[in-house]
Amino acid sequence: MKDLPDIPALMARIGACARAAATELAVVPPEQKAEALIAAADTLIARQDAIIAANAKDMKFARDKGLSDAMMDRLRLDPARIAGIAEGLRAVAAQPDPVGEVLAEWDQPSGLHIRRVRTPLGVIGVIYESRPNVTADAGALCLKAGNAVILRGGSESFHSSQAIHACLQAGLQAAGLPEEAIQLVPTRDRAAVHEMLTMTGVIDVIVPRGGKGLVGLVQREARVPVFAHLEGIVHIYVDAAADPEKAMRVVLNAKTRRPGICGAAECLLIHRKIADTLGADLIRALIDAGVEMRVDEALSGIEGTVRASDEDWGCEYLDMVMAARVVGDLGLAIGHIEQHGSQHTDCIITEDDAAAQSFFDQLDSAILMRNASTQFADGGEFGMGAEIGIATGKLHARGPVGAAQLTSFKYLVDGDGAIRD
Repeated sequence: MKDLPDIPALMARIGACARAAATELAVVPPEQKAEALIAAADTLIARQDAIIAANAKDMKFARDKGLSDAMMDRLRLDPARIAGIAEGLRAVAAQPDPVGEVLAEWDQPSGLHIRRVRTPLGVIGVIYESRPNVTADAGALCLKAGNAVILRGGSESFHSSQAIHACLQAGLQAAGLPEEAIQLVPTRDRAAVHEMLTMTGVIDVIVPRGGKGLVGLVQREARVPVFAHLEGIVHIYVDAAADPEKAMRVVLNAKTRRPGICGAAECLLIHRKIADTLGADLIRALIDAGVEMRVDEALSGIEGTVRASDEDWGCEYLDMVMAARVVGDLGLAIGHIEQHGSQHTDCIITEDDAAAQSFFDQLDSAILMRNASTQFADGGEFGMGAEIGIATGKLHARGPVGAAQLTSFKYLVDGDGAIRD
């Protein structure tokens, strides 16, 4: 029988290597980091067949575990998705380097010249489920921001993540950077997660990316700071002044394009004035597209619907299931979202500028949209190249977390013999 790893000793070694790499990365030139990411992207394409073979093992493992079709879709890799991951790496490489950016600069009467400058956070721990592309996105963004990263992927994506991680390490080698800059925890043992959460003095921040269970565990047990990436209970409110064609296109795309991602719409709110017309048309179109519609009493007369239970309001399905209800006005729609949402992403469909402005002003979600699919809630679509996730907390980072959000800052103060009276 193969000896089980000593998890505390394993994580201590990984942590020590990450801390040493972080010290080196803090002063690495931007060109060297970009070179590593471009080389990693090239390696991904060159090793495409090996990555797909590794992913096939994970797909079998996940299928045997009984994962839903939507979760299987999150896990699946194919040539197009691998090309997309590689393109994401190149996009991050091409972004301006955030390290050393002067955020503010001013002079004081005392003779001091003060600059607030971006600086790496240090060592970041990323704990994620299912989606193997997070291995590349997180590794790239942390490197771009001058941080070392410890990645702990989900058990379902174990082989895929290893194959992608090997490409990242090949990129680091090609650029002459320490391989320890991007480390992947080499075990499915959940004890490694618990160990990461208590590595104070080694890990500067933990980023959980996954379902409510994972994020809740991290928030309860972490002894190091956490960027909260809570579930995506995404709402679309179709206002009385909605354009029917826009509403149909946006709602169908927001739900059905990829139902297993955090930006997928989970609840449809329909103004009572259009419930029997556009609202009913939307429900029927969603049913025709294969979505199970769980609706309130006002919509229950539509053939093919299922009556919603209390648990359906505020549920993240991550599947071809959607809740829908009629609301009397914009204020009630906002109230429903405030009660049942997760402050991730919410959308209004309307041609009424005042209604849209009220929606934007009164809701406090990290991302608010008008007449656009919530599937755009993604760092890549925001021009960040990639993202580690969507932060729903209010401190430090909020919304898509790209390279700039993975930095802190320090004050650089210059004087010319200045003394204080």
